[in-house]
Amino acid sequence: MQTENSSCVTFMSQTALNLAAICVFLITFSILLGPFLSIPPELPAIATISLLGLATVDTFKFQGQGGSLLVDWFAQRSPAHRARIAHHEAGHFLVAHHFGMTVTDYSLSAWSARRKGQPGLGGVSVAEPTSNQLSAQDIDRYCTVWMAGIAAEQIVYQTAEGGSDDRAKLQGLLAPLGLDPQQKERLAIFQAKNLLQTNWSTYQALVAAMQSGKSIAECQQILAA
Repeated sequence: MQTENSSCVTFMSQTALNLAAICVFLITFSILLGPFLSIPPELPAIATISLLGLATVDTFKFQGQGGSLLVDWFAQRSPAHRARIAHHEAGHFLVAHHFGMTVTDYSLSAWSARRKGQPGLGGVSVAEPTSNQLSAQDIDRYCTVWMAGIAAEQIVYQTAEGGSDDRAKLQGLLAPLGLDPQQKERLAIFQAKNLLQTNWSTYQALVAAMQSGKSIAECQQILAA
């Protein structure tokens, strides 16, 4: 999930790990299949060095955006990955709508987000909270919206793979207020799960609509039905 006018939480550490995994794959591939495919032994080494060089330039010049786009492009080839993202983001969307927050846009991939001029890897966009203007109830609601993606994944898949940026937003809001992020996170996930399970058929319809690329207005019609 993302908020309007908010800074993008970086994904460079995960991108670096993924790029390292690709390098390991290239080396392993060359060792195992190189002799059978007549691949020159120096070719994988050159490719690996070039890839790591590009990753370094991308990290320091482009804040890892290129690597994130590349890794996301490969991940989007998996239907299971796309489905997990849709379930995660639909959780944010439904809970935000339930609390009367205006969802202005959504993206289910880094490429889609880039085309729309959004930062980061995509997500659901709502108005950014300002801590000195929030009541205790508002804080609870924003925390529940942020944790709704994790809650949705836990319900559908038993575990959550996404949500590191959502946790960072929660911690960034609560830390200056002297509130316990872990306690608030657990409560927010519990509340989000209750909302999703109470509106389960609507949630499933929203997931399908977002996977089909329906507009914000069409998604809101599903939620209002």
